[in-house]
Amino acid sequence: MTLTEAIIKDVQALSESKQAEVLDFVQYLRLKAEKKEIKDWADFSLSAALRGMEEEANPYSLNDIKESFS
Repeated sequence: MTLTEAIIKDVQALSESKQAEVLDFVQYLRLKAEKKEIKDWADFSLSAALRGMEEEANPYSLNDIKESFS
């Protein structure tokens, strides 16, 4: 018996309200995984875009600031 088959068998033995809770939890886990994947790609994309810029000189100084918010 595969893991999926075991999960299905156990869920089918639950009442309908408990099955709804299981579904909610599974959807939560899937959404959490999707958000992590999106964050990981965003972090990778940003680091790839900025790669090599660490050594570049900053073309701006504090004198270039026209407005400050305090």
